[in-house]
Amino acid sequence: MTKARKTTQEERQAISEECMAEGCNYGETALKYNVSYQQIYTWVKKVQEQGSAGLDDRRGHRPTPHEPLTEEERLRQENEQLKKANYRLQMEIDYIKKLKEVEGRNR
Repeated sequence: MTKARKTTQEERQAISEECMAEGCNYGETALKYNVSYQQIYTWVKKVQEQGSAGLDDRRGHRPTPHEPLTEEERLRQENEQLKKANYRLQMEIDYIKKLKEVEGRNR
C-alpha cells in the first residue's frame, strides 16, 4: 500500500470530474494521479450527490441542514426526544425501587 499524497480541493475537483468524464474508471484514474481507488470513488460520489461543495474539508464542523425543518418534523423530533427522556427517567425509578427492595431484604 502506498502512502497517500495530499491534494487540494481544486485537484480533487479536477480529478473527480475527469474520472466522471471517462466513465468512472476509478482504477485508471487512481494510478494516473497517484491516489487511492477508494479516495477517488469517495470524491466522485460526493461530487455527484452534493456538487463541488461535497469536497470541502468539514472535519471538526457540524453538518449544516440542507433545508429547514417543517413544523411537523420539528414536533416529531421533539416528541422522540421526550420519549427517550421519559424512558431514561422510568429506568432510574425502576432502579431505585429495586435497590430499596434489595436493601430491605438485607436488613
